[in-house]
Amino acid sequence: MSERNYSSWQWFVRTAGAVTSAAPSVLDESGRAPDVAELRARLRRARRQLTAALGTLPDPVPLNVEVLDSVDRGPYRQDHIVYDTERWMAVPAYLLVPHDRAESGRPGPAVLAQHGHGPGKTEVCGLAGGDEGGEANDYAHQLAIRGYVVLAPDLRTFGERADWEPPNIYSCDHTYMYASLVGHQLLALDLWDLARGLDVLAGHPLVDPGRIGMVGLSQGGTCTLFLSAWDRRVRAAVVSGYLNRWDTCATIGWNMCGSQVLNGIARRLDHLELGALVAPRPLLVESGTGDNIFPAAGARATVAGLREVYGALGVAERLEHDVFEGGHRWNGERAYPFLARWLGKGGTRYLTPAS
Repeated sequence: MSERNYSSWQWFVRTAGAVTSAAPSVLDESGRAPDVAELRARLRRARRQLTAALGTLPDPVPLNVEVLDSVDRGPYRQDHIVYDTERWMAVPAYLLVPHDRAESGRPGPAVLAQHGHGPGKTEVCGLAGGDEGGEANDYAHQLAIRGYVVLAPDLRTFGERADWEPPNIYSCDHTYMYASLVGHQLLALDLWDLARGLDVLAGHPLVDPGRIGMVGLSQGGTCTLFLSAWDRRVRAAVVSGYLNRWDTCATIGWNMCGSQVLNGIARRLDHLELGALVAPRPLLVESGTGDNIFPAAGARATVAGLREVYGALGVAERLEHDVFEGGHRWNGERAYPFLARWLGKGGTRYLTPAS
């Protein structure tokens, strides 16, 4: 008789290993990209799987963007804005507008900058430290001083969108439970809100809709990977401290939460397939050698598979992997030149939109 198991955690670890190994892949059995026609067919299948995993999404409503207040932060203006994303939900955000862009009046590149776990948009805007490393993670602020129009929204349960919870209740998991009762998933709702954030940027007079990028660390990296895979309006993406493999990162104790998962996603798509759906658009992955929740080894394995995909599509130069000495944090050393290369700044060279 086989050894009996009583542990729900051990059940998950064993089940995760089984379902991820059986999930359909964009690569062949040898780990190589198939011929281009077959690869494109597998990518179409992966896109259908992602759409199915997202499940029910809200009905759209007019954005009704409102500026609540504005603060001069030296090289740029910080607008505190709010916009509607569905019947009973609005999103507060900071919109960072460089003064030189405003003075020129010409549309140019923009970035959707997504925070991770912590205080919310204030961290990425350099206004507060957070769970993921403090001032090093002020990438919205850093992008604005480099000339980008930047939108930094609060995700559900964070920042201005946080509800009061008792100390023994974790908001991500609590909100996931209530969303599931009415047929929704928290990550899918966050992605819906972020897609509406792309609408905000695309409609701004200083933004070229064909030059919008997205960046994020940790949970922000989750959102960046999933949204870039789902919404082709993200023209270049930087996924920091997240891209990995389900059988590596999800089987680390207490690592996943209700804001980072979709029902049955490990049976449908691994991080490799999500990254492959970003192709042929530029993708940079940041991985810290000391990151103990999204280990660099898992990231290297997935990026190796992505190199097969990008190479087969003839765009190998659009995929980069920055493996840096450090832990679970934003690095940025290669991210800023990467975005400048593919999105441009103030009229410099940028990527021609691909289908």
